[in-house]
Amino acid sequence: MNPNPPEHAVELQTLTARANRALERLFPAPETDDVLQDAMRYAVLGGGKRLRPLLTYAAGQAVGDDGPALDAPACAVELIHAYSLVHDDLPAMDDDDLRRGQPTCHIAYGEAMAILAGDALQALAFELLARDTREIVSDAKRVEMLRVLGSACGAQGMAGGQAVDLTATGKRLDLAALERMHALKTGALIRASVRLGALAGGCDDAETLQALDRYAHAVGLAFQVRDDLLDVEADTEALGKTAGKDAAQEKSTFPALLGMQASRERLRELTAQAEEAIAFLGEPAALLATLARYAAERGN
Repeated sequence: MNPNPPEHAVELQTLTARANRALERLFPAPETDDVLQDAMRYAVLGGGKRLRPLLTYAAGQAVGDDGPALDAPACAVELIHAYSLVHDDLPAMDDDDLRRGQPTCHIAYGEAMAILAGDALQALAFELLARDTREIVSDAKRVEMLRVLGSACGAQGMAGGQAVDLTATGKRLDLAALERMHALKTGALIRASVRLGALAGGCDDAETLQALDRYAHAVGLAFQVRDDLLDVEADTEALGKTAGKDAAQEKSTFPALLGMQASRERLRELTAQAEEAIAFLGEPAALLATLARYAAERGN
């Protein structure tokens, strides 16, 4: 990752390493052959930007806490993200054979095992939140965190967005419909990542939580706009997944609807909206601002 401004790069690298260590603890090397565990490890530990855990950590810091209570939600959102990628890549979904520069889970382990790996990763995310019973997070807040994550996964979140994406293939969505789709498919988990970090960090202020949600909504859309641009501009080696897939599958995208230049302008608008939403938090939200810019400027 090469976020801007560079003065935060070391801190973000440190948090990425923290997330990776926490995830690795969930998947120790098995003592016996366990194909399902191997497939789960492959899906989670085989690379990735760790944007969602970083957002969780940054949100916790923004409200005044970067302690160990953030590790469980940071891992949980990455487990959900990994499960969604495994299932999105399946032949019945986006039908892709490359992810993060390596064969997708169903290519490496077979379609049935990939489905089971995704199912097990989703279950593990909720188990992880539920079993982290340190007193710093109250029982009531833990239940709310489980609700937030569940909502992000379901019909009003990722699954609903994927359903819209599948039914819209070959059709032309208008801008409002396209943004609604991605607010579910991509944005819901990004909003959950920020909300979970704030809750685990001890935030109870409704106005602050609403501001963080506005920030996360803008970041989620910016991430998708940039993803659509990269699908046009970058090659498969740089992306780590098949380039040009959106156009080949006749999917509605921001460049297809707005054009490249207008899509870049939309990115600038969304980044400004994200930064404006958290400006009142001041310096504690500096990492959140950095991650908003990274979502809009990343190269892969």
